[in-house]
Amino acid sequence: MAGHSKWANIKHRKGRQDAKRGKLFAKLIKLIESAARTGGADLSANPTLVTAVQKAKDNSVPKDNIDRAIARGAGDVDGVVYIETFYEGYGPAGVALYVHILTDNRNRAASDVRSAFSKNGGSLGEPGSVAYLFEQKGQLLVTGDEDTVMLSALDGGAEDVVGSGGEWEIVCSPGDLQTVRASLEGAGVHVESGDVTYLPSTSVAVGADMAPKVLSLIDALEDLDDVQSVFANFDIPDEVFAALE
Repeated sequence: MAGHSKWANIKHRKGRQDAKRGKLFAKLIKLIESAARTGGADLSANPTLVTAVQKAKDNSVPKDNIDRAIARGAGDVDGVVYIETFYEGYGPAGVALYVHILTDNRNRAASDVRSAFSKNGGSLGEPGSVAYLFEQKGQLLVTGDEDTVMLSALDGGAEDVVGSGGEWEIVCSPGDLQTVRASLEGAGVHVESGDVTYLPSTSVAVGADMAPKVLSLIDALEDLDDVQSVFANFDIPDEVFAALE
């Protein structure tokens, strides 16, 4: 279970997202509303809502905001019905992009996503053009000593643990995310983040020349209100990411 970890790479990406914290809060609230509307407000019976709420807490969204979002989603107060869909395409250097959408206006979302791709050197693809390259997984980023992380992750049902230097990326089945997290936290491991994500089966090496173009496209997509997340299969060296920061 040892090997090269993309922990630092992922943290750089998260840092870029955190810079847009106000917009991030709004997207996390929308995710909670959607999860509550689809699966109900009972956290014990709605694992998707549990993950959405935990993600909001990890990003310091106030509890009152979270509670109001659950109430809106459950229909206790007026709320918006969101449509969930994915858009697929390619960016500079042939990087595959899988874009998660939550929107109350499908036409607006499609137009905005198409524009972001075309203005930033990418091309919007047909449904299924890149989806096969991604697999839904639970992913946690944690810090701790190797033995404790390994043992507690395995006890919780983790599929893979990679990392070094006290920084670890843990992959599990989406349905096991909260169980693995509880096992880690019960062992005293600090969980930086945990989420259901889409991990690529193959990656595209991107050097310093193309990295700014790839990230500009991703930033443009993530800046759209209807875009929840952008999953990509780029492999940018950590030192290149750091220089771009």
